Amino acid sequence: MDNSKIKIAILGIGNCASSLVQGLEYYKINDTENGLISDVIGGYRVSDIEIVAAFDINKNKVGKDLSEAIFTEPNNTIKFSEVPNLNVQVNPGKTLDGIGKFVKDIIHPVEDSDSVVEILNTSGAEILVNLLPVGSDEAVKYYAECAIEAKVGFINCIPVFIARDKEWYQKFAENNIPLIGDDIKSQVGATIVHRALAQLFSDRGLNLKRSYQLNVGGNMDFLNMLEEDRLETKRTSKTTSVTSVANKGKGMEKGTVRIGPSDYVEWLEDRKKAFIRLEGEAFGGVPLNIELQLEVWDSPNSAGVVIDAIRYMKFFTMKEDLKSLDLVSAWLMKAPAEAAKDTETLKKLHELTHIDSK
Repeated sequence: MDNSKIKIAILGIGNCASSLVQGLEYYKINDTENGLISDVIGGYRVSDIEIVAAFDINKNKVGKDLSEAIFTEPNNTIKFSEVPNLNVQVNPGKTLDGIGKFVKDIIHPVEDSDSVVEILNTSGAEILVNLLPVGSDEAVKYYAECAIEAKVGFINCIPVFIARDKEWYQKFAENNIPLIGDDIKSQVGATIVHRALAQLFSDRGLNLKRSYQLNVGGNMDFLNMLEEDRLETKRTSKTTSVTSVANKGKGMEKGTVRIGPSDYVEWLEDRKKAFIRLEGEAFGGVPLNIELQLEVWDSPNSAGVVIDAIRYMKFFTMKEDLKSLDLVSAWLMKAPAEAAKDTETLKKLHELTHIDSK
């Protein structure tokens, strides 16, 4: 195995995959650290990541080179980097519950394939990055099994609970397979901003009484999430990420918090607008309220965090220290197996990965 490279496979070639692939090219071409959370992790730079396999079920993407598939409709995120031919063909996977009722007339699936494990093995992939649509519960669990069978690490970037589920967590641990999850935090997104404000209230002695976070956007995830059954875990993931740090860790009373996707606005494309409000009591019980609006390109906002997760997984796998991946999940994910304070977790990760840069 070439330990100087990190060979990954990407599952789901939507907007998030497009931003990830563009980002890998951008930081290979441009000698800059601007926009990165971490320039080097355990000696690994962004340029050390190599894509060796890709999977999707959309007939408009399967069979195309990845460089073309990432710009194929219904993808609608911003284009910020040219991508040359990558010589990585998009392979068919299994649809299962990957297509919701609101996108079934937009995405037409290919015939299911049983070659996922074989392709992971022959490609030399070390890590499978899950970027499937929200609500793909059966599909995520199928691919998690594939990762275990192929003995490749699994980074679960969506709110289907794998790392947070005790049985799945134990299954990965028993098979000595690296796992990071669940539900990637954006670099500066609605949840991390909301969480930071909830932590600020707690640190400064304010009682957070009521709060909401309402999100709208125009990508396929927001269209999928019009189907309420598909976003139950998404609401749980986003809500616990905020309430776990509220009121000195005591949380919030039922009925006082509402967090999650609210509507689909087609013309916003891959932009997301978040409306956040926190109502608290300060000194003497005097009211103190914060209200803000945040607008981001949704997929690029998560891609930089995925790049960090990939490098952390490679580093700790090479160190044979899979337990420290729980710290990575706590730092980078909305719904990790165990919640932790961001500043303390990041400090610990820096201590563990601090080696001479390559």
